[in-house]
Amino acid sequence: MAKESSQGSQEKFKEGGVHAYVTLVVLCLLFMVNFMDRQLISVVLEPMKKDIGLTDTQAGVIQTVFLLCIALFSFPIARLVDRWSRRKTIGIMAILWSVFTFVTGIGRNFIQVTLPRTLVAVGEAGFSSGGTALLSTGFPANMRSKILGIFNMMMPLGMIVGVVLGGYLSANFGGWRTPFYIFAIPGMILGIIAFFLRDYKTVDSVTSKEGRGFFKDAGRLLKIPTLKWMYMGYGLHNFMVYAVLAWIPALFMRTLGIAEDKAGMITGLIAIASVIGAPLGGFIADSWQKKNGRARLLLPMAANILSVTAIVLGMLALYFKLFTAAFIIIGVWGLGSVLGVGAVNAASQDVVTPNYRGTSWGLAIFFMYVLGGWSPVVIGIISDALGGGATGLQIAIGIASAISIPAALFCWLGSRHYVADMEKVKNAMVVAE
Repeated sequence: MAKESSQGSQEKFKEGGVHAYVTLVVLCLLFMVNFMDRQLISVVLEPMKKDIGLTDTQAGVIQTVFLLCIALFSFPIARLVDRWSRRKTIGIMAILWSVFTFVTGIGRNFIQVTLPRTLVAVGEAGFSSGGTALLSTGFPANMRSKILGIFNMMMPLGMIVGVVLGGYLSANFGGWRTPFYIFAIPGMILGIIAFFLRDYKTVDSVTSKEGRGFFKDAGRLLKIPTLKWMYMGYGLHNFMVYAVLAWIPALFMRTLGIAEDKAGMITGLIAIASVIGAPLGGFIADSWQKKNGRARLLLPMAANILSVTAIVLGMLALYFKLFTAAFIIIGVWGLGSVLGVGAVNAASQDVVTPNYRGTSWGLAIFFMYVLGGWSPVVIGIISDALGGGATGLQIAIGIASAISIPAALFCWLGSRHYVADMEKVKNAMVVAE
């Protein structure tokens, strides 16, 4: 599939060492800020709704438009990552999303909040792909799930900081707009630092004579059976994930009658399980992979079954006011929801050559948001149809989560092709050398 250019030989990019770990630290901090900024809106949703007069459906639209905008731009930006520069793209994206995080706090109505949120999404769309590509090349392949598990741990960690700190700032320092202003600062600083990270040179493709157009790249990747099934499974899994992330603080506020700071704290405590889940899943996947060559897709299959079961049971526990049980069960959901992310991330890199690494994960992000991004507005519509309130959200989240059940089947189907697809890549790399 690919060969390296004489100017940009992959061999000149040394794996490991201080530079690799500096890159890991900076990218992890940026990923945390990324999810602080995107998750912030969930904890200020209730006070924002009251301030600017929104329905549940409109609140869901803001979040769904955000997610679908990420889907729209994730693949084109991922291609830019592979064809131009990882560090420059990452730096520009971080500064862009930070500027429009600040602008979101200025919004006075539905349109003025929705528009800057879409531009935050544009900035965040390709970050995961750029970070994944850079880290996959900076560390040895046998460490890939572990490193990407650590990297993906920043998603739940950022969510925790976003809801806890965002809720506290909103409730105690001037209202829902304040955290948007403050959260913009670290992203701008880290975005500037990203320009100085060590990068690897862009590689040439043996398909360059045919051209690497947008649809040609997508078509080549979707011809890889592992990726085709994995993308579908990962996308459907995230239908459930985004349903919960978008609405869980608001659900706690309505069910328990509490303000955003307390709802953020409860959400943050529950989400600690997610922080554990991402690296734990990476270590399990790498260890299991040594015994079973399909492990990096079998683990996401099991994680999906666990997380769907847990969130449905958690909604039932809230409905019957079994609050302690509900918090524990939702914590299990948090663990399961990210347990397979590092493995999926690694699998997307294992079955492609280096010149497609950013693009491969970018297409995964595309499917993640295209298939999963509709859930916030679906929740809002169902909730409004049921009269809103706590019960409306509980039922809506349960229904939306159950839609993700087929994701486990798709991961299993992908696992049947995984070993053979990895062998094809190894053979292609030998030919390229």
